[in-house]
Amino acid sequence: MSLIDELRWRGMFHDMMPGTDEHLNAGAPVSGYIGFDPTAASLHIGNLATIMLLVHLQRAGHRPVALVGGATGMIGDPSGKSAERNLLDENTLRANQAGIRAQLEKFLTFDDSPTGALVVNNYDWFKDFGFLQFLREVGKHLTVNYMMAKDSVKRRISGGGEDSGAEGLSYTEFSYQLLQGYDFQHLYKTLGVTLQMGASDQWGNITTGTELIRRMSGGEGKAYALTGQLITKADGTKYGKSETGTVWLDPLMTSPYQFYQFFLGAADADVPRLIRVFTLLSQSEIEALEAEHAQAPHLRTLQKALAQDVTIRVHGQAAYEAAVAASQVLFGGGDLASLDEATLLDVFAGTPQVEVPRTALAEQNVIGLLSEASGGAIFPSKGEARKMIQGGGVKLNREKTAVEQQAAEVPLLLNKYIVGQKGKKYFLVKITD
Repeated sequence: MSLIDELRWRGMFHDMMPGTDEHLNAGAPVSGYIGFDPTAASLHIGNLATIMLLVHLQRAGHRPVALVGGATGMIGDPSGKSAERNLLDENTLRANQAGIRAQLEKFLTFDDSPTGALVVNNYDWFKDFGFLQFLREVGKHLTVNYMMAKDSVKRRISGGGEDSGAEGLSYTEFSYQLLQGYDFQHLYKTLGVTLQMGASDQWGNITTGTELIRRMSGGEGKAYALTGQLITKADGTKYGKSETGTVWLDPLMTSPYQFYQFFLGAADADVPRLIRVFTLLSQSEIEALEAEHAQAPHLRTLQKALAQDVTIRVHGQAAYEAAVAASQVLFGGGDLASLDEATLLDVFAGTPQVEVPRTALAEQNVIGLLSEASGGAIFPSKGEARKMIQGGGVKLNREKTAVEQQAAEVPLLLNKYIVGQKGKKYFLVKITD
């Protein structure tokens, strides 16, 4: 199966320049690149869809090149945005670039073969490129009319009215497409890169690069463009954010448990597309999973397969197994004592939480602990606490408690936590010193 055919059945293909498919199937490895914005310390789920374009490019026998935009990241791409971003300093960008490379190494094979992946940084060729030199050597090849015809520019210029939420376009951002176009020209000239890929909203910037290559070579240069579909939910909204915000690939920014839960929670309407985009499962494997899922949707077969595949590739087997174990704690009655503090707090992040001084353990019974000592956050009165405990409706660390039990008798998790259940609802008590 050709690269284009692979992307089409997965629902990842959006558009390409004429001749791109033939170029990819001419027999020799093609070097193709995608640019990644280093304005955050980590890539996120939205980036993962474009990373998968590079993965499929390499699997099809071509060489993937990841460009980390150390220079263009100082400016900001106006595509799909209504306001100019804050600019970051060089040290911050360099640190972000290092983290991004480490994440890319989980998906791409880096070696010295003709298809071995490369990471490049456009700051390396822009840092000594003078403004006047750039205007003379690059800027003269594209007209303002050509640059203003791009949708990303037109929307920001024409969309500056009160109702648009846009604030116009600075010269800094206007120049972005010329800088990105020169990236393609530089990689074409120095590394033989003849293809640029990206999400569909990058079409204008990518084709600026192909046009710049043509004009700067006197019409001799030939380069190609290929874009993938933006990943959206069934309702048309952008995919990649959870209730707590962006889902990052860095485990310190989005824990493996939260990451796993994000995919496990995918809607039935979305998961057939997501499993095609984010995994490397074959068409027959996915169709078999879909048939199994259709027989018993409540078992969430597709979601589990998606969450397993992506979590293992991003965070590793051990992190996946820990995430599954943590999920079983909340939904299947697993061992609470098996959780470390970070995972425990992740698992019960959405439950009511209250802090109680350690002195209350010696001074109160469980009725007082859950009412008076907690400031009424769990039970507003001792009477209500007593009534529900007598009815068997309260558990502390999965054990039913009794009205006569002393607070000091409750075993603590990690010497400072109590996971409580009030009927079917959880709450978390943290003992403070």
